[in-house]
Formats: sequence, C-alpha cells, structure tokens
Amino acid sequence: MRENIIYKCTECGEENYIGTKNKRTHPGRVEIKKYCPRCNKKTVHREKK
Repeated sequence: MRENIIYKCTECGEENYIGTKNKRTHPGRVEIKKYCPRCNKKTVHREKK
C-alpha cells in the first residue's frame, strides 16, 4: 500500500521532490532534509497535503 507523495520546501514553498511511502507504517506526514535549488541550501522538505 505505497503511495506517491510530493515533498515541498518549508521555506520557499517550491515542490522539488517526489517519493513513495507506506501509509500503514507511516500514517503521519514525512519530513526530510533535502537540497532546495531555489533557496540554494539544504532545507526541511515536508510532505504536501
């Protein structure tokens, strides 16, 4: 039961990455630290609604 999710930068709001997650084992929102080309640094990316 894996679903595709979009990661959104918390600082600028740009949608940069696409990934998958298992909804059964991770019911909450995923936060990951990734590089944002618009901010030109590593920022926290959160799962989009």
